Order: sequence, then structure tokens, then C-alpha cells
Amino acid sequence: MSGTVRMAFDARDIVGESAVWDDRSGTLYWVDIITGRIHALQPSTGRKRTWQAPSIATSIGLRDDGGAIVGLDKRIALWDDGGSFGTFVEIEPERGGNRLNEGVVGPDHAFWVGTMQNNINEDGSARDIEQATGQLLRVDGRGGVTRLTEDRFGITNTMVWTDAGRFVTADTVENTLYVYAINAQSGLLADRRAILSGYERGLPDGSCIDEEGYIWNCRVCGGHCLVRIDAGGQIDRVIELPCAWPTSCAFGGDGLDRLYVTSARFTMDQDHLASNPQEGGLFEVDVGMRGRPANRFA
Repeated sequence: MSGTVRMAFDARDIVGESAVWDDRSGTLYWVDIITGRIHALQPSTGRKRTWQAPSIATSIGLRDDGGAIVGLDKRIALWDDGGSFGTFVEIEPERGGNRLNEGVVGPDHAFWVGTMQNNINEDGSARDIEQATGQLLRVDGRGGVTRLTEDRFGITNTMVWTDAGRFVTADTVENTLYVYAINAQSGLLADRRAILSGYERGLPDGSCIDEEGYIWNCRVCGGHCLVRIDAGGQIDRVIELPCAWPTSCAFGGDGLDRLYVTSARFTMDQDHLASNPQEGGLFEVDVGMRGRPANRFA
């Protein structure tokens, strides 16, 4: 039945994020930012694996030559299952108060990443964000880093590319999804427009795109749902979820016909977690449609 939700893995992540489906191995990868864990789940066999990164782990993408590209605190690393995290490039070394956040491999096979003012204390507790210092950057296969726009963000989230060749991203703090034009020569972003702003259910976190070109956006911070929107920001469907803070989503399964959703339990008190132990879990949703294969870094 379309819309059916089940717990796929009781991960109890503090901030589960960056779900990506590896269609070669039939494996879903994602990270827990706060603990620095990288998870892998192979639904066909039920095999689950977890590795520890050397710092917070903010995002993960697939590489064309196998393995993954991983966003850590302030560096991008190349990593193979169970191997070391070899530094590929440092990000914003001059901005000591920033850290990495969202990261997705684009259709150009580069790793697009966003930064933000660090909101995590050394003990893993929350720290207030005082300024919009986040940027959107592109990391190419030779380690070149390009700043894509002068715009600043409170929390960079969502990175999807529409069929019309535009780029959609979000500022969680501003509760807004934006669309940009991509300059064909330079690859830089321009002509920013808000397409969904002020939606009352939660705030925008991660997104993915389905075979029909619609965007699925996780509504974090009490949203309890996914929204499906068209490229212009019109809401088509709302899927209710058993978690308060859904964080990222990716289509997976043999036919890319299952939507996997990560979630968080960041800042939740013990009374809430005792009554809602599913927070921070990985969920599988039957939404009645298919997604698209993930891009691979080259």
C-alpha cells in the first residue's frame, strides 16, 4: 500500500543524515553526524555494518571507482569500506568556526558541499548558531574547490538538480527552499528564487528526486513528515512519519521503489525518547513510485 512506513533499522542515530543508495551492491549508506558513524544496510540480506570516522561525519557519496567520498568536520576524505579516511581536500581552513554539512555528488560527478557555523559542542551537545556563515562549494575530481555563490546560509541542506537543469537547495534556519540557475560556462549559481518558504510543518532538511522530477523533502525539527513538491515548489503530497525529525531520504531497493528516510534525536529529552524510542531510526516508505540512481564522484 502506498504510504506504508516501517522501521528498516533501529539505528538510534543522534543525527542520521546523507542517505545514498549504491545500486551496484544493493546497499544503503548513511552517516550519524554527531557520533561520526557510517552505516551500511543491505536490505536483501539484512546485513548491517557500521564504521567509525575520525571526527564527525557529515555526508557521504559514491565514487565511480568504488568506495565513497565522505565529508568530515572540515575536510573531504576518500574512503573504502573498512579502510582509512585519506584526506582529499581541506574545506574553509581559514574559517575556524565553520564545519561541513550537506554533501551530494552532482550530475557533473563533482561533490557539492555546504558549510555552516558549527552547532556542535565537543561533548556532542547543541550550540547556538549566531551567524549565517555557510557557503555552497563544488569539489571536483582533481581537488579543486569552487565557491558557487556569494549567498550565505544558516544551515545548508538539500541538493537536487531538476530536469530543467536548475539546482535546488535549502536554508534550514530560514525555512526556505531555493532554486538557482547554473551558468553553462562557469558552473556558478545565479538568479536565486525561493520556491517554498514558511511551510508550517517543521523545517527543510535533506531531499531527493523521483523519476517524475518531483522533489521529496524531509521536514526536520518536529515536522513528522515528508513533502513531495514539484520544481516550482507546489506541494503534491504529504507522507506522515513516525519520527519527529526526518533528516534525509534516498530511493533504493532493486527497483529504486522504496524511499529510505534517516532521522535524528538531537536535543530530545529522555522522557520523550523513552516514549518514542524509534527516534533516530531508519525508515522505509512505500510511496508508489521510483527514484533515480545516485550520481558517482569521478
